[in-house]
Amino acid sequence: MSTDASSHGPWPAGYDRIMLDRVDSTMAEAARRAPQIDRPTWIIAQTQTAARGRRGRVWQAPAGNLNATLIFKPDASPAAAARRSFLAANALFAALSIYVPAQQLALKWPNDVLLSGGKVAGILLESSGQGGRIDWLSIGLGVNLRHAPEGVTDAAFAPVSLTQMGGWQVDPLDFLTTLATAYAAQEQRLAQMGFAQIRADWLAHAARLGEIITARTMRDEITGTFDTIDDDGNLVLITGTGRCVIAAADIYF
Repeated sequence: MSTDASSHGPWPAGYDRIMLDRVDSTMAEAARRAPQIDRPTWIIAQTQTAARGRRGRVWQAPAGNLNATLIFKPDASPAAAARRSFLAANALFAALSIYVPAQQLALKWPNDVLLSGGKVAGILLESSGQGGRIDWLSIGLGVNLRHAPEGVTDAAFAPVSLTQMGGWQVDPLDFLTTLATAYAAQEQRLAQMGFAQIRADWLAHAARLGEIITARTMRDEITGTFDTIDDDGNLVLITGTGRCVIAAADIYF
């Protein structure tokens, strides 16, 4: 294990980094380390043995891809903490656009990045707290830099990798430095301009904005025109029965 933050380019001020050879998952490691964390800390692992995605889905994390979690302690409500997924998405877009043309990238609500129509990155948020405030927040990010997961048959969007789609080859640690810098800039943007600017930035790169999409919740399937995301980050569809606000769903085009 190493905590050196200087060997792969300039590291953003105010952030720590922990590098691991092997771990069950960086999200689980972040939860274990939460009591000792005193400033924002990125945890990156070369190999994860039990990586997971949204709703407990298995996330394949082969070596050569980015497997990382940012854990920190924002003074925020659960709702405000959840909106950090849009900061993470904007940061991923900015980081990936250095290695592949930006016009090939799009942000898919609520937590994915698409590259030429395939899923290249995913975001997972976990938090702990009580009394209307969170104690800590973890943002897990998986990016298919070199390898697209194999044998995935139930995904709404086929997984792709950066190199597979013609992007530059990049070392995970170098990519993390780029991503961490981009995320730090998003936090500054949030502090200076509020979530409205984060929301506008996200919408500028949103996949299928203004087009008909389908949202599958735990109970319903709703088809409508993707109108916007609201101030809380909810998906807003215009359906035959009017405006529909959706807090959580899987999206299909």
